[in-house]
This record gives sequence, structure tokens and C-alpha cells, in this order.
Amino acid sequence: MKCHIREIFSSVQGEGPYLGIRQIFVRFEGCNLSCHYCDTKTHGKGAGCSVEVDPGNKKFIEADNPMSSSDLLGIITGSFDLSLHQWVSITGGEPLLQAGYLMELLPGLRDLGLKIYLETNGTLPDDLERIVDMVDVVAMDIKLPGTSGCQPMWNRHSQFLAIAGRTGVFVKIVMDDGADVSEYDTALDLLSRIDASITLVIQPVTLNGKCMLSPGRALYLQSMALKRLRDVRIIPQAHKMMDQL
Repeated sequence: MKCHIREIFSSVQGEGPYLGIRQIFVRFEGCNLSCHYCDTKTHGKGAGCSVEVDPGNKKFIEADNPMSSSDLLGIITGSFDLSLHQWVSITGGEPLLQAGYLMELLPGLRDLGLKIYLETNGTLPDDLERIVDMVDVVAMDIKLPGTSGCQPMWNRHSQFLAIAGRTGVFVKIVMDDGADVSEYDTALDLLSRIDASITLVIQPVTLNGKCMLSPGRALYLQSMALKRLRDVRIIPQAHKMMDQL
């Protein structure tokens, strides 16, 4: 089986509670959503895969697409010092669109001693079910319709979170000052019903280098969540501040 991979690079995790941890990132092409605030635009399936050969300096070579899981594993072992990395981030796009490919890839990554960090929009529960036992951490988005521009997906998110709870999981909600508080409240209800101990990350929208969530609003949203959830954190996209990929 072959798949289109957009990028492979080494950097620090720039979002959520694993902020600052060194990871190898494997960015899959394609997504089932089109969020207003998305910072990963599609390249299209005619493009090659960009592999950063000098971490932090944005020097890339191009690998052929589509690539097999063995091709991808070869790039990782040949391009990066694995002694510096405990984690690989499977990101996108939406990587669960390629669940069959992940079933081939993830065992190979684990054989290299890498833990699996899956970044996902949380809308494909059936595909998560196929690979959840090979994943160490699920970094799940909950998409608020008013902020993302997507249709409501509460049932999918609920089903997805129930499956993700079988491994490590945290939830991220992207917010700005215009976010619909009633939608946010619905998300909090969903989380508290399933597991009030799941970490929630409120991530401010970053637009042209500016945080679009004011300090008072951020603390208000955190206060709302802390009445129902045990661990609620406000964490911006730190990689953008550091000019990391």
C-alpha cells in the first residue's frame, strides 16, 4: 500500500500539553474538513514529499510520492538521529483517512522505539478503532461549528472520544473572541459526560502572528471549563512564536 505524504521533519511539538518535546513529524496529505483557521493547506497529490535534512534550517529534499510504509521508514532511519527522538507525530491533514496505511506503518515505527502521537480532527471513529491499540497519545480536536466553519459533529466527536479513551488522550478546542459560547458549552458537556479527567487545551487562534483570544476572554472560558473538568489549560501555538515548522 502507498500513500501521499506531504512532509517529514524533526522539530518540537508546538501545541498542547506535550509542548516542547522533540518529535519526528509525518504530515499526511488530505483532509475531510476545511476549517477556517487551518494553517495546513493541501499540496495536491501531484506533489512530492518534502523531507527536511537539516532540522531547524528549513532545508529540504524531495522524495517521491506516493510512498510505501517501508519507503517512509527508510527515510526516517536515514534522515534523523533516532537517539534524539522518543516520539513520532502522525499529523495532517487528517491521517485517519489513511487508516489502512497506518496499520502497516505504526508497527514499524514502534519497532524503531518510537511512541505514536496521533493528531486528528476527531471525526472518524471507525478508522480510529482500527489503530487505537497502536497509538500512545491521541491529540483530538473538537471542532466548534462557528469557529471552524464546519457542520456540527457532536455525535462523531462523542463516539471518537469514547474510543480514544482506551489510550492516552487530550482534547484541544481552538477559540477566538468571536467563538460561540453555547457551542463551547456543548463541548464541555460532551467531555464531562465521557470523562471529566481528560485534559482540555484551549488554543487561541493565531492570525498573522497575533493572538485572536483576549486575556479576559481566555480566563473566562477556562473558568467555565474548570467547573466541569479537572485539567484545563490555555496553550497557544508556541512553534509559530519560535519560527519552528
